[in-house]
Amino acid sequence: MSQPSISSKKRLIFIFVITCTAIFGLIIRLGWIQIVRGERYKELAIAQQTRDIPIPAKRGTIFDRNGKELAKSASTNTVYARPREIADVEDAAKKLAEVLEMDAASMAELIGNKNTGLVKVKQWIEDDLADSIRRLRLKGIEVAPDNRRYYPFGNFAAYILGHTTNDNRGLSGIELEYEKYLSGYPGRWIKNTDGAGRQLPLSAEKYYPSEDGYNVVLTIDEVIQHFAEKAVQNALEANQAKRVMALVMDVKSGDILAMAAKPDYDPNEPRINLDPFQQELIESMPTEQKVEEWNKMWRNPIINDTYEPGSTFKLITTAAALEEGVATPQSNFYSNGFITVAGRTIKCWRWYNPHGAQTLKEAVQNSCNPIFVELVQKMGGDTFYKYLDAFGFRDVTGIDLPGERRSIMYSQAAAGPVELATMSFGQSISVTPIQLITAVAAIANDGKLMKPRLVKELTNSEGTVIERFEETMVRQVVSKKTSEEMLAIMESVVSEGSGKNAYIPGYKVGGKTGTAQKVADGRYAQGLYVASFIGVAPVDDPRLAILVIVDEPGGFSTFGSITSAPVAKEIMEESLRYLDVKPNYTTDEREMLLKPEVTVPDVRQMTVKEASKVLISSNLLYNVETELEDNDGAIIIDMFPKPGAAVPEKSMILLYTKSNAQSTFVEIPDLTGKTIKEANNILTSKGLKMKISGTGTAQIQSPEAHTSVEQGSIVSVEFAPH
Repeated sequence: MSQPSISSKKRLIFIFVITCTAIFGLIIRLGWIQIVRGERYKELAIAQQTRDIPIPAKRGTIFDRNGKELAKSASTNTVYARPREIADVEDAAKKLAEVLEMDAASMAELIGNKNTGLVKVKQWIEDDLADSIRRLRLKGIEVAPDNRRYYPFGNFAAYILGHTTNDNRGLSGIELEYEKYLSGYPGRWIKNTDGAGRQLPLSAEKYYPSEDGYNVVLTIDEVIQHFAEKAVQNALEANQAKRVMALVMDVKSGDILAMAAKPDYDPNEPRINLDPFQQELIESMPTEQKVEEWNKMWRNPIINDTYEPGSTFKLITTAAALEEGVATPQSNFYSNGFITVAGRTIKCWRWYNPHGAQTLKEAVQNSCNPIFVELVQKMGGDTFYKYLDAFGFRDVTGIDLPGERRSIMYSQAAAGPVELATMSFGQSISVTPIQLITAVAAIANDGKLMKPRLVKELTNSEGTVIERFEETMVRQVVSKKTSEEMLAIMESVVSEGSGKNAYIPGYKVGGKTGTAQKVADGRYAQGLYVASFIGVAPVDDPRLAILVIVDEPGGFSTFGSITSAPVAKEIMEESLRYLDVKPNYTTDEREMLLKPEVTVPDVRQMTVKEASKVLISSNLLYNVETELEDNDGAIIIDMFPKPGAAVPEKSMILLYTKSNAQSTFVEIPDLTGKTIKEANNILTSKGLKMKISGTGTAQIQSPEAHTSVEQGSIVSVEFAPH
């Protein structure tokens, strides 16, 4: 037998080494897969061999205080695809697209990505469409039950309720604040399948049911909310305002009974602006700017925004002064129309015809600024800030809504004599509407400050109460004696002072009007005002507090007495009757109600002298509310009651005037070539409004450029493509 050659031995050795190396490498690889990466591959195997179908939880319902459904989850269906199990993508895409009325090419691209395990094809389809898809028996296509958030009253109470994402997660309002209670816990349906996706006959199936979310019961009364929404919408249109807000609170408990702001949005379609013009602007914006505009639209101005309260804040200053004993309702003061503080002159609104000698009660009726400056000077800064703290202006109220904002004011160390003076009558301090109404409600509630409350309780699907949120008294701010004195003063403002438009026959209403200039770019903007009224009723047993704010009224008047007080009266009167608070008519009121009724004639745009003849001939009395040096020649810009209203004979008609010299005129800029957004910004900055037609850039405008018009006028602009 011949011996193998040396070359053969070398080849054998080489093959042996290669084989050993390969075997060693395989051992290492097998160890890596089995030991080091074993858990990972086990997870992948389980994922491949099981089908995990999500079972969404039903979101809890939001009720008003009387059980009316304001937000609920409606049963619906969602279509899913498992691309790896779809054999014929084109055929499946064509059939699906036909049923769902979608583009077949886009559908094929969506369900044809084999690298994706599960794809959501279309969310929230009706039962008939779901049944049609099931009948197609398309391999890899599933229809799963789902829930969609639904708001049955559309944009009703939008800023209270908020809205959810497409995945049913709260994004704003109560939906966000109580997300952990409303959302519940989703379930799962797990079953074993073979490589083709078929369920294995002897496999174990696991079903984990979902747990429904809790229901939320609000303090809101749907009926009173309706009163508020209707009145606010009417006021928005009548006053051509930027925004109108109303807030109704139960004085004794702090419960919010209504919270309305217009314009608002529909939570069912939260990305669609209800104003077609604004929606057109948003659609033309890049994504980041769209998100910014949506957030502005969803922002609750009653909780998230501050404003200078103006004369309504004088109630706080007065209450502090009475509590500290620096004045009584009968204390005598004198105003010559202005007061000098640290070298700066601060005027009364009626500086040209000073109020002269007056009691504190009359000073509140007259809303005379210098008197409130005197009150703060007598109290001192430390005491004044003590009451700002006590009334809750240096902290949030703690209302159960997300994003509550703090007030903006000078720190106590930075507040000098001038700052204290202006804060005394509601300037140089910005508060949220919820802070102001909470403080004034405390004045009416025997001095007890209550924490505002929007949610009463949580219940399960059977209606059993899971958790109850009790009324919370924060602190005693002023004494019962001061509360009674303040209520009497507030009632006199409505019966004798600037709040007459809030007077309701049979009910004693107390309140205070306010008109404050808005701040823009760090200074007070000419022609931009916030008009407001805050009140309580009935004064002899306070039940309701109400705050109405008209932001940038663009109609005939900017006075809170004209724009806001009638809105408050409307909401208050309807609410008191709904709550079965019986009217208690005085003898004069009964006689007034028995008098024959006459129709109020329209005397707007007449001089006071001309209007007086018309009203007297109709057997009506009149009073000029805005005093000027020449009242007879002043033009009437508004009146209350409005023309056409039926009132008893000898009723008092309030006339509001301004002289021709008071009109503010601006020059219309040339808008040629500007986009819709650019033109709107330019006109808005000059206090003008725009009516648009067409799209593109501005081509024609009316009135023409460089024409002088009064602020608040409408400029019609025609747009056309470049």
